[in-house]
Amino acid sequence: MNSNTIKEGLFKATPRSLLKAAGWTDDEIKQPFIGVANSLTNIFPGHAHHHQIGDAVAAGIRLAGGTPLMFSTIAVCDGIANGHEGMKFSLPSRELIADSIEVMTRSHCFDALALIASCDKIIPGMLMAATRLNLPAIVVTGGPMMAGRHKGRDISVVDLGEARGKVLTGKISQQEFAEIEDAACPGCGSCAGMFTANSMGCLSEALGMSLPGNGTIPAVHAGRIRLAKKTGKRIVEMFRENLRPSDILTQDAFVNALTVDMLIGCSTNTVLHLPAIAKEVGIDIDLNMIDEIGRKTPNVCRISPAISPVGRLHLQDLHEAGGIGALLNMSLAEGLIHGNTMTVTGKTLAGNVEGCRILNSEVIRPLDNPFSPEGGLSVLRGSLAPDGAIVKTAAVAPEMLKHTGPARVFNSEREAFKAVSKNRIKKGDVVIVRYEGPRGGPGMQEMVVITAILAGMGLDKDVALITDGRFSGATRGASIGHVSPEACAGGPIALVEEGDLIQIDIPSRSVELLVDENLLADRKSKWVCLPPKVTSGYLARYAAQVDSASNGAVMKAVR
Repeated sequence: MNSNTIKEGLFKATPRSLLKAAGWTDDEIKQPFIGVANSLTNIFPGHAHHHQIGDAVAAGIRLAGGTPLMFSTIAVCDGIANGHEGMKFSLPSRELIADSIEVMTRSHCFDALALIASCDKIIPGMLMAATRLNLPAIVVTGGPMMAGRHKGRDISVVDLGEARGKVLTGKISQQEFAEIEDAACPGCGSCAGMFTANSMGCLSEALGMSLPGNGTIPAVHAGRIRLAKKTGKRIVEMFRENLRPSDILTQDAFVNALTVDMLIGCSTNTVLHLPAIAKEVGIDIDLNMIDEIGRKTPNVCRISPAISPVGRLHLQDLHEAGGIGALLNMSLAEGLIHGNTMTVTGKTLAGNVEGCRILNSEVIRPLDNPFSPEGGLSVLRGSLAPDGAIVKTAAVAPEMLKHTGPARVFNSEREAFKAVSKNRIKKGDVVIVRYEGPRGGPGMQEMVVITAILAGMGLDKDVALITDGRFSGATRGASIGHVSPEACAGGPIALVEEGDLIQIDIPSRSVELLVDENLLADRKSKWVCLPPKVTSGYLARYAAQVDSASNGAVMKAVR
């Protein structure tokens, strides 16, 4: 299928007439049709400037002799959706985005795709569509937000979340909280830390699906507009070269992305998204593979929400230090990544990063002096999570790498939030939030509001949180998510009772429920799943079809 399907021959007069009615000329109709999927919305800053990005991509397409055909996708802002029922829709929106791009592309016979995204589930949703369709495709994001400034220091949305806890404990006034609220997010772009959006923007570079610089050029820099124009020009060239995602997204490309994930300490959500993208190409990425890469890859960046020895760093600092290109070149020299993988530039990854160098070794540490000898994410297993769980090790305080404490059990994010906000959680507690998995939530609710308040209260070094839901990339502390099997599937997390001892040993990659096996078996025999939280609409359909978080929370194959 290509655009000739709808524009050549006597029997295609109707499509041609309709295209002309939309303003397209005969010359434009003869050119390659480049679908431009844009998640433009004026609701939130990650996408509010996408009209500029879209115009720049379209200009690049025209420069190269293509015809840009623009269409929109939905875009959920996790920051706005957080803390209420809206968060249940964020992860499920990934599937809708992929499906909607497939629908538009197949219906209108595009020759290639330029994908414009910025936040959270939108980048992976677009990459899933690109791999599924296997047309020449390229990604460009709107770029990261600059950090805000408050009292002489850089801040971001993560500082705002922690400020809530400080207000609740009387550490700051309501007036100072309002000042932080006004300063935390100074303008357009995806929130200024290594949260999910910027994690996926950086990993798209490592995968080879975006031009160099995509992960870190700030949204407000003119370089972002130039990058978008180059992206538009390049996708037309890719069409003529017949360079497709299947040429780029190989097993080695995903290994490269997972390695970069560990090097820079990305969001735990990447462990949902990379396997989901890989499945569209027929490549299996399991937790064993992720854990193996994590154990042999040092962590050399500590970007917010992690705290480095020089303070809290943001994406602009990583960009000024040389960006993903410098990180890749260093890793290539030490044999950590595969340099022969193809990229959207038409060159190998090694060719893309040749000459890139680290400009600030406090932001990107050399491999022989890392922050830790193992990666920024860890896969935990044990009696509480037989099929695995994920923790962002790079953002865990040293005091909490090993911890044993009594369980405080909640059957929803809302119940846990009420307990935390009313100071009912004490030092040493292990907060269990269950029935928030892909099926049970449904949609894997984020726990970022809870973790931010705990950090603001100063409890991130004393309290752990374990859930079958997930966390925002903005989360720090001993926050263990994606516990599988989830409670709704009858996993051990469903059997935990108030006061049970939970043992966490992140260096040993274990999370254990310290309850006698016979007692657990008795509890299991009496266990009854809670009634579904949602019984109609999209979320009910999603809950019926979604797979485990340990498999990327993808939709189960139709049989």
